[in-house]
Amino acid sequence: MLEAILALMFGLLFGSFLNVCIHRWPRGRSVVKPRSHCVRCRKIIAWYDNIPVFSYLILGGRCRYCRKHISIRYPTVELINGLLFFYFVWTLGPTAAAAKMCVFSAMALALIFCDLEKRLLPDEFTLGGTLIGLAFAAFVPMSDETSKLLFWIFHLELSGRLLWLAQSVAGAFIPAFFLWGGGWLYSKIRHRDGLGFGDVKLMMMIGAFLGLQYTLSAMFLGSIAGTVISLLYIWATKKDAATYQLPFGTFLGAAALAMAVASHGGTL
Repeated sequence: MLEAILALMFGLLFGSFLNVCIHRWPRGRSVVKPRSHCVRCRKIIAWYDNIPVFSYLILGGRCRYCRKHISIRYPTVELINGLLFFYFVWTLGPTAAAAKMCVFSAMALALIFCDLEKRLLPDEFTLGGTLIGLAFAAFVPMSDETSKLLFWIFHLELSGRLLWLAQSVAGAFIPAFFLWGGGWLYSKIRHRDGLGFGDVKLMMMIGAFLGLQYTLSAMFLGSIAGTVISLLYIWATKKDAATYQLPFGTFLGAAALAMAVASHGGTL
């Protein structure tokens, strides 16, 4: 339990850094310089005003200097990230598997909000995350019956670390290929882009961590949820369905997080 509480605290702190990435990377800015500051009055934020969640509550959601509202996204990301870290360490213990799922959940959470706010999915999270997921596959076993069945069909006899890595590679590239193919077919039929390549790279990142079985489930769940919720949003706000840009990555990321949590991370 102590390890899970420490993970919660670290998750809150890391969530603060995620907020910096969410704001700056889609805008092409460095996450190192300048120091954290109010995006309106540009005043540097003191350490005591940058304590995850608590500073937001103490300040009443406003900048200490200009009194402008601070986005609710900041404490939301910090709190969710902290809870996810707590959950995975609590269910898996202080293990490499827990570390893997904490890293995945942090990147997926950041991508959810990047796409929701700017309709952009930074390569630092998608491509970088894919490489990290593949690296974890060399150390953390992956239980993925779908990929095992695929390897059996093609008479591929794999075991140990080679099997884990092959499962990660299959999870990264097969769903991404199908998603890219669906987007390509849509563009040929409708003569306009219906899917950004960032979504394909996001699917690669998800697959590298979760494997083929859970990634296909996340793609299906995210597609259904995205379609239904977007149609309801368009209807409620009277937006033009032909020009509305769906934050598909937000739904894919949320579905992937749901799959990771539902599986407890213990079989990934």
